[in-house]
Amino acid sequence: MGIKSFQGARRQQTKEADNTPLKISDYMTTSLITFKIDQSIENVMQTLVNSRISGGPVVNDKNELVGIISETDCMKQISESRYYNMPMQDQTIEKYVTKNVDTIDGNMNIFDAATKFIQSKRRRFPIVKNGKLIGQISQSDVLKAAMKLKGQNWDK
Repeated sequence: MGIKSFQGARRQQTKEADNTPLKISDYMTTSLITFKIDQSIENVMQTLVNSRISGGPVVNDKNELVGIISETDCMKQISESRYYNMPMQDQTIEKYVTKNVDTIDGNMNIFDAATKFIQSKRRRFPIVKNGKLIGQISQSDVLKAAMKLKGQNWDK
């Protein structure tokens, strides 16, 4: 007499389960509000406020990423203009753009991206492919992805 298993029949894992979209590229934002290095600081601040965003990528005419401008960067300009008693009109964002920008690979999974967000304390990462800006992933995009996947096995 053999040993009986009380676990019952196990369902075989199918290949379809491995196709669950976990890549950043499946959740990134592709229609981005971008800025140019020679835009006025006032114009950028107005866009940030009107669009209810906290920052965005700065690109050149070839759509290559040259930096990021954020609310904090704009705050630096506001602070300096008061300190030096200089009006903001005609000031461009060039001096305030963060130029050494960390990007994220569109093929990275959302769990590794979550870890990268925690470690870097960043709110967004641009995604570049062949030198061109193709999208951006934010912390809220990762949260939305996690909510879509709730109830599924996350140990992929």
